[in-house]
Amino acid sequence: MEKHEEVLVALRQIIRAIDLHSRQLNKEAGLTGPQLVLMNAIRELGEVTIRQLSIETNMSQATATIIIDRLEGRGLLVRIRSLEDKRKVHALLTQSGLDALDKAPKPLQDRFILRFQALEEWEKLLLISSVQRISSMMNADTIDAAPLLEVSSLISSEPSKAE
Repeated sequence: MEKHEEVLVALRQIIRAIDLHSRQLNKEAGLTGPQLVLMNAIRELGEVTIRQLSIETNMSQATATIIIDRLEGRGLLVRIRSLEDKRKVHALLTQSGLDALDKAPKPLQDRFILRFQALEEWEKLLLISSVQRISSMMNADTIDAAPLLEVSSLISSEPSKAE
């Protein structure tokens, strides 16, 4: 196998692993990765504004709002108006939302982060440089992306159909 083919196979394996995990998450918890990330952030931060959530999760405020709309529609969270500033609206998980989080598998990036943090500093820098170079070579370096390992759309409630 040629070197370029080895790189493409490794990229395909990464994409496939992300897709399989996304399907497992949707099957076991009925959630997408971005929904899980937002819900975890709400649990950690308590009553939090959409703006704070978008900053904390590196999602656009519009994307976070769409996801929150869907989660609210499913009864997994509620919006409540701030008592101090009536212009601010906070998101708060319902008991159903907390139960769904407890049942959900850990996000794929959690395992990656633990393993990445265990690497030597030189290995981390080498990996970052290599992956950024691949991103640039694929003309993907200008695409705005949150640090989530998810193949399907950020706002989709269905897993990706990509194989």
